[in-house]
Amino acid sequence: MDINFLDEVQQYFGKSKAEPGQYSALVLAYIGDGVFDLIIRTIILGNGNGKVKDFHRIASGIVKAPAQAEIIKSVLEELTEEEMSVYKHGRNAKSATSAKNSSIIDYRIATGFEALVGYLYLSHKLNRVLELVKLGMERTGLMPLKVQN
Repeated sequence: MDINFLDEVQQYFGKSKAEPGQYSALVLAYIGDGVFDLIIRTIILGNGNGKVKDFHRIASGIVKAPAQAEIIKSVLEELTEEEMSVYKHGRNAKSATSAKNSSIIDYRIATGFEALVGYLYLSHKLNRVLELVKLGMERTGLMPLKVQN
């Protein structure tokens, strides 16, 4: 039996009164960051057991803004009009925080990517998120992820 993670969370803790399109771009990016991080961690664990420090090193290289910017740039032509609108809204959002180890351009592009991931997740379109992440990681050479034992 398939379980939809978002449905299960909402069943236990309640559903938001807001629809995905009603959230600000930065709120969408906030949840999208967590969803993307969980996807990457799950992929890494798919390689088998290993050292947490190795898992962290690999994940950190992929969830950082420059890698996210590469991923989204590689799949832009695959986005629907709606997805492109959400991405651009996130990319153009004015954040109170600044880029830590990346250019402001990569940081803003990554914020657009995270907003898109968050929007799709909250729209119950996790399959689309996975499709775009896989395609982007393949196109950028970030796949396959291997943990060295």
